[in-house]
Amino acid sequence: MSPSLPPVAADRLPELVRALPKAELHMHIEGSLEPELIFALAQRNKVEIPYADVETLRHAYAFTNLQSFLDIYYAGASVLITEQDFYDMAWAYLKRAQADNVVHTEMFFDPQTHTARGVPVKTVIDGLHRACVDAGRQLGVSASLILCFLRHLSEEDAFATLEEALPHRDKFIGVGLDSSEVGHPPEKFARVFARCRELGLHLVAHAGEEGPPAYVWSALDVLKVERVDHGVQSSKDPALMQRLAEERIPLTVCPLSNLKLCVFPDLAAHNIKSLLDAGLVATINSDDPAYFGGYMNENWVQTFAATGLDARHAWQLAANSFEASFIEPPQKQAYMERLNEVYARFAAG
Repeated sequence: MSPSLPPVAADRLPELVRALPKAELHMHIEGSLEPELIFALAQRNKVEIPYADVETLRHAYAFTNLQSFLDIYYAGASVLITEQDFYDMAWAYLKRAQADNVVHTEMFFDPQTHTARGVPVKTVIDGLHRACVDAGRQLGVSASLILCFLRHLSEEDAFATLEEALPHRDKFIGVGLDSSEVGHPPEKFARVFARCRELGLHLVAHAGEEGPPAYVWSALDVLKVERVDHGVQSSKDPALMQRLAEERIPLTVCPLSNLKLCVFPDLAAHNIKSLLDAGLVATINSDDPAYFGGYMNENWVQTFAATGLDARHAWQLAANSFEASFIEPPQKQAYMERLNEVYARFAAG
């Protein structure tokens, strides 16, 4: 747990969690597409979408599980065609991240969602990367990209995507694994992850969201990931919990996503506090914020209100987010100093 920190008045907790500098490590950029931007891009690109207006589309954001969400997610992504579209989508998210005091973000993107529609990987990466560069210069937000393979597709398809992306290797820092988890265990992608490891890419994977703890073990032992995305089902396996704590393997937890997709019946039942109290490097993230009811600070504020997390947990979650990130140690240290300064200000007040 956190070092001996001075207390912060309970009534200042919501303000504290909003103000703390933090890193976001689990956010699908296509999942930040707000209905207003979907309609604007559809109009710009003359793409027809099966919704009459913004409100109709927003009302369609009602999901019972991961697959029902993915169906509408892919429909929304169909409006993304040009490099400027990808830039505009990323820029809209990065401005929201800045407003939430996100100082560093590692954004997932799904090239196969777009190449299947005839959009070249170069178009996707160039638009997103340009927004990342501009965010550093104009917003003071450090941003990088993680290319995700869609696990409901074949490993051969993943290899083809990797080959198409490699000429742009300097514009993304790692690879991940996302989409429908159940029925698509991590070991399905053992060879392509081994290749990515040879290339020096960072490795992460979704595991233990709807899938069992066994998928987390496979992600660690077969894919050799450095970070587990979601991972909340790990609490069902004491041996796994012990390993995650001892090896400091981060979990990128997404509370409002878990709520929306019925992983937990309500936020009060979420296990984020028990993960932290067990010494895990758990973090809070927004996943697909346009669809799941909140960006970074909304996830933090609602989770703290529902679960009894306190100011020390807030410090720990922010510290964990920097520890779990793929930034260099000097930059991590600089962010930790900022975190301590902000925390001290609230403790003194």
